[in-house]
Amino acid sequence: IAVSGLLPTLGGFVQLLGQQADSRAPHKNARLGLAHVAEDRSLFFDLTVAENLRLGLTGDKPDRAAGMDLAVEFFPALGPLMGRIAGLLSGGEQQMTALGRALMAKPKMILLDEPSMGLAPTLVAEIFEIMQQLNQNEQVTFLLAEQNTNMALRYCRYGYILENGRVVMDGDADTLLGNQDVKEFYLGVSGGKKKSFRDVKHYRRRKRWLT
Repeated sequence: IAVSGLLPTLGGFVQLLGQQADSRAPHKNARLGLAHVAEDRSLFFDLTVAENLRLGLTGDKPDRAAGMDLAVEFFPALGPLMGRIAGLLSGGEQQMTALGRALMAKPKMILLDEPSMGLAPTLVAEIFEIMQQLNQNEQVTFLLAEQNTNMALRYCRYGYILENGRVVMDGDADTLLGNQDVKEFYLGVSGGKKKSFRDVKHYRRRKRWLT
């Protein structure tokens, strides 16, 4: 939220695309190439899928047509849903609509908050695969906030682990996945064996960075 300019930072500053973002209004950050997909997806539930997508449009008509084509290219399931009211969509369809709307302006960076929330595992995997394709093929950078640690670290290059609002660990994804604390506290694995939820809760009580 602070990166997008909706709230001020509590010390320090946020630099985005070469400019300080936390002192700029959200619409000005959007013009820099930033798109924000909120945790609640923030769709207009009384509007159709097509109308929600068009809310992300910027630029002249050719750019708008290209944006719509890009959204449907990466989320082909939206094609048959264009006339459907957004409030009648499933959770996965709503998430695709929110991401499709973000793509309409062909952003350079997308802030994505909890994309897996409320979705079936197969849909979560599909969403993350699409994110990877956008990153590789369209050079879209993602800043992801996600509680599904295993999924996030499988697709991200660099990660930060936060506890109670502060960073307690960071590093490249492979290093974090191999870290014993991360395995025990976030993946429920220790010594190559999966732990029960009760065991994970016990491990969380002895986190070294909270003592």
